[in-house]
Amino acid sequence: MKNIFRETLFLCVALLIIFYFLDLHYYRNREEALPPKLDPTPDSAIWLEGKANFLLLAVIIGLVLMSGLWKPGIAFSLFGTQLDLQNVVRDALLIVVILVSLRITPKTARHGNDFAWGPIQEVAKLFAGIFITMIPVIAMLRAGEAGAFSPVIRAVTDSSGQPINAMYFWASGILSSFLDNAPTYLVFFNTAGGDPDVLMTTLAATLAAISCGSVFMGANSYIGNAPNLMVKAIAEERGIKMPSFFGYMVWSGAVLVPLFILMAFIFFR
Repeated sequence: MKNIFRETLFLCVALLIIFYFLDLHYYRNREEALPPKLDPTPDSAIWLEGKANFLLLAVIIGLVLMSGLWKPGIAFSLFGTQLDLQNVVRDALLIVVILVSLRITPKTARHGNDFAWGPIQEVAKLFAGIFITMIPVIAMLRAGEAGAFSPVIRAVTDSSGQPINAMYFWASGILSSFLDNAPTYLVFFNTAGGDPDVLMTTLAATLAAISCGSVFMGANSYIGNAPNLMVKAIAEERGIKMPSFFGYMVWSGAVLVPLFILMAFIFFR
């Protein structure tokens, strides 16, 4: 949080300002008249339904922390993939939390929020395909200079072997725009040496570049992050017209890319 606080603050403040003036423009140039302002809860108190889910959210956070802190040293092999016991326990209990939430949450709460399975199913199918097809891409990146992406690996290091932070920012960001951000981060983390003691001290600026590129540029396309596509699917489920895949990238190219260029000059020179 401390290492990329300035970069995050710059991007968030800039986006809030841009969004404010964009919303103001559309508000002033709207074609339809606004509905009359009515009290949404006349003569009735405000209350929350499904409050037990706050507890379940705390359980989810606890399970994620548990999988990172508890290291029993036990692992299983399933179809050639090593599964650590703590991760298996975490995932199994997360499924239990989902089932408990479905059982105890009042149907009126889900109906009031227009809850539907369609967007979740759409995103699940798409990202299942993305995770399968990204396996060879990640493998080629991990191969380093011996792999198909050797020009990318060489581009992030200068002739003296020192990392070029701006190139790490853009390389991790461009890949994260179309792949998942976590494996992209890990690949470039290892490309930069993979030693956390060095990357959090001597090469802290390089780690910041990798972190910012991997996380921030996931917003460049619908498939850069699952929530991007989830918002699109939920909006369309409710009859709201959304930009197409490339239409979204026109917006991200107009709003985000100029901010990323500024970030590269300000923070990663």
